[in-house]
Amino acid sequence: MRTPTSGHTVVVDKADLADFLRSRRERLRPEDVGLASGPRRRTPGLRREEVAVLAHISTEYYVRLEQARAPRPSAEVLAGIAGALLLTDTESDHLHLLAGTAPTRRRLVCRDVRPSVLTMLERLPRTAGFVIAADFEVLAWNELAAALMEDFGSLVPAQRNLARRAFLDPAGPDHLYGVSDATAFRHHAVMQLRATATRYPTDPDVVSLLDDLRTAPDFERLWRRHDVQPAAMLTKTFENPAVGSVTVDCDSLLLEESDQHLVLYTAPAGSPSADALALLHMAGPLAAER
Repeated sequence: MRTPTSGHTVVVDKADLADFLRSRRERLRPEDVGLASGPRRRTPGLRREEVAVLAHISTEYYVRLEQARAPRPSAEVLAGIAGALLLTDTESDHLHLLAGTAPTRRRLVCRDVRPSVLTMLERLPRTAGFVIAADFEVLAWNELAAALMEDFGSLVPAQRNLARRAFLDPAGPDHLYGVSDATAFRHHAVMQLRATATRYPTDPDVVSLLDDLRTAPDFERLWRRHDVQPAAMLTKTFENPAVGSVTVDCDSLLLEESDQHLVLYTAPAGSPSADALALLHMAGPLAAER
């Protein structure tokens, strides 16, 4: 695909689009999409007419797509073809890119954490670690994270949402575990949520969250700025009721396949904050409530 430097016309490489569709069709078997295999086929994969039926488009139009003779398909047509060919999210994005059309997403935020990540969290006794979904819901955490922040296990999912806590906490906008960068975090959260809303426009939980957040004047003000590039948050200081000030280094690792982030808080060995984390680990989650 080539995009000109001026104007709004997108020039699509129809040959690349045709080759990609053909390659994805030929890898599928009828039983993969719920069709009877029937008699032996002369060529591999699904028939073009089968893809057309599954995608709810005419066979003639699909044939012309694979022959690089069709007009540029709409986002809705591409979404239907992506579903018919069982494309992954990455493959679907590539299909839309080849056609010069923005992806139309209907998937939901992933809230299942991979077992290996859960195991990793438990093996980091000196690190406060937790996993957040694309909409800032805390999905998994270790004991030190619960002791430093709060016992997430005692909360319903909506109460475990860090963005909701940052903007809608009845205790006030700065009552976010006593962190030193509450203002910066709120700005970061708004920018990330704007991207999340683009990726999951029909997820009811995301829609509901944004509806609630936009009742908060501070959120609405930041939302209207349309910022989309959050700054990295490298350190932050918590005011913990059990051990006082704890300054940690922050690392956020993208779990790309699930669109989640693994957040890790550590302190330099031998520092007062490292000693505080060690005390919190021994005290357990209830330390955050004292």
